[in-house]
Amino acid sequence: MISLVRELSTKDIELLKKLAPECAGLVCSGSRAPYRSILPPVSNHYSRDEEDFRRRMSLLDTGELAYLVSLIRNGEESLGCVPPQYIEVFLGIVEEKMGTQTAEELLMVYLSGRECPPGNVIDLK
Repeated sequence: MISLVRELSTKDIELLKKLAPECAGLVCSGSRAPYRSILPPVSNHYSRDEEDFRRRMSLLDTGELAYLVSLIRNGEESLGCVPPQYIEVFLGIVEEKMGTQTAEELLMVYLSGRECPPGNVIDLK
């Protein structure tokens, strides 16, 4: 279950700044709520398109990616409103660096906890 009261840790903020160095604050410009996760703001506010998102996610080393995966596994990192095309990119990177089993596990997390309306079906190849 996702903790709605989560505050980003120092490590989370470092990752967010690495993925989106242009991030000037930790508040969503649309909702004016503080960021509670890393992937939703990177995908929805800072990435221009899927290729830009891929470039940003490729900046993560294996340890940083493993940390992000651990946050997803324990419900602290929300995948809910990350658009399907960006999840597909993210899962591809996870599959490359951490294996198919981990990517499939995260796909199930994404599909079971989506907060946004269903759209495209994601298929790991």
